[in-house]
Amino acid sequence: MPHDTALIVTLAAGLGLAFVFGWLATRVGLPALVGYLLAGVAVGPFSPGFTADVGLAGQLAEVGVILLMFGVGLHFSVRDLLNVRRVVVPGALTGMFALALAGTALASAWGWPLGRAITFGLCICISSTVVVIRTFEQRGALDTGAGKVAVGWMVVEDLVMVLALVLLPALAPLMGGTVAAATTTPLWLTLTITLTKVVAFSAIMYVVGRRAIPWFLWQVARTGSRELFTLSVLAAALGIAVGAAVLFGVSFALGAFFAGLVISESDLSHQAAADALPLRDAFAVLFFVSVGMLFDPAILLRKPLEVIAIVALVMILKPVVSALVLLRLRKPARSAVQVGASLGEIGEFSFILAGLGISLGLLDTEGRSLILAAALLSISLNPLLARVTPRLEAWLASRDQFMDAIQLTAEIPIALTSAMHLRGHAIIVGYGRVGSLIGRALEASRVGYAVVEQDRQMVDRLRERGHCAIYGDAARPGILEQAAPDRARLLVVATPDPFQARRVVELARQANPQIDIVVRTHSSGEQAYFERIGVGRVIMGELELALGMAHYAICSLGFGDDAADTVVERIRAEGAGEREARDVAGVDVR
Repeated sequence: MPHDTALIVTLAAGLGLAFVFGWLATRVGLPALVGYLLAGVAVGPFSPGFTADVGLAGQLAEVGVILLMFGVGLHFSVRDLLNVRRVVVPGALTGMFALALAGTALASAWGWPLGRAITFGLCICISSTVVVIRTFEQRGALDTGAGKVAVGWMVVEDLVMVLALVLLPALAPLMGGTVAAATTTPLWLTLTITLTKVVAFSAIMYVVGRRAIPWFLWQVARTGSRELFTLSVLAAALGIAVGAAVLFGVSFALGAFFAGLVISESDLSHQAAADALPLRDAFAVLFFVSVGMLFDPAILLRKPLEVIAIVALVMILKPVVSALVLLRLRKPARSAVQVGASLGEIGEFSFILAGLGISLGLLDTEGRSLILAAALLSISLNPLLARVTPRLEAWLASRDQFMDAIQLTAEIPIALTSAMHLRGHAIIVGYGRVGSLIGRALEASRVGYAVVEQDRQMVDRLRERGHCAIYGDAARPGILEQAAPDRARLLVVATPDPFQARRVVELARQANPQIDIVVRTHSSGEQAYFERIGVGRVIMGELELALGMAHYAICSLGFGDDAADTVVERIRAEGAGEREARDVAGVDVR
């Protein structure tokens, strides 16, 4: 192609084929990321037909990396990370270490040098932030306990990879990289210089950047020009990334991360994220396309056993280790299994680290092809893990002895958590946003209540305020008993976990067949199940929200409260009738 049109043709081919392959991937139930990688394979030098300019694609991909890391920093929440730090920090580090160690051992068994084996292990030990976040978004579970743990988990993994990007060039001589012969600087001095540059850059960004950049954005925002504001955001992201690389020798990725981090503290961070999102997504797609261009499909034929071994490590070892760590930290089985299963793939940071490894002589193109092949397969097969999680959750929930053996002993003595002094009280299972509001209502009505909650910090806060709070999973025998359901008048199941809700209702009725029950649910199937077994009231959040908004809409249009009440009750009755008809027809609503 003519040299002067290479950029346009590369952009057109990359984005066009990424759209086609991404759309096809979503149609068959795969993440769009798989389609983007396959689009790169289609226009890469290892496939017949048209070949895009690899050099230009690489430069466009570098912009994609900068904007990806800018987005990570922009959405990085220190507060959210601190809230789940006791779980995600040991969990993420343990999971990454286990997979990195296994990957290093596997590569060593293949006869690779130790430095190359370690680099390979690091490349496969991180999961895809994009896949993990979108997995929970599609389930509508990003705001649940498991979703928050998953987000915090990925933040820790991303921070570890940022640190690896910083330290790997300094450690390359020790690990046998090609730069070893070109330098005579002692390793300790190289590390000291590198860390000093990073600390200096971080200090400048913290002291100056977090004040100057938000001020600069605010001044631009006052002009009222959206175009100028968008340009200022992109100029800040790219300018800081390039400045960090030129002045401090810091990677583009780390500079972009800090740019997003300082802007995230501004009141304009949400607008900055919204304006940068389209360009970030477009260049991120080009990044994945450029990665696919580097993939040699023949590796699947040359070394199929090696690829299978990597995929097995990624999709079995890391999810199992991660889930066991979460269970050990007394997270519920559902959360442990969901988070563990979501981590069973190789992520975008792996591609960045693999490229750095090749530039440092710590990895060859064959190793990168193995990583890319495993990434494609693991991302494609990851939805299968999500499909088996309900069975794993049920299996774990029915293995009380196994759960008792693996979980840490509760630090709160049972004698201090019992509700034996209460009678005619209410029991609230789950004290999140919904449960806490119910607790405030009961407190205002001077009704005694006991809370069963799996968040240890929440339990401590409730006890400090003088409330009866039991720490543990109410679905497990012995936990709900401490709330004295045999003497309670009401059970409020405010947990979003349907399996847990079912089990809690069963245990409560075994202890007290007369207890009144109100249950929170998120699906019509679960609502029909609880109504069928005679639960006092079943509240489906989305339905009540829709009916409340519909009531206001009808009143706002001048039809009056009575008319609105009539319409809302008719819709509610029609929904109940449809569920009853499904039950009569024998449809499994579970």
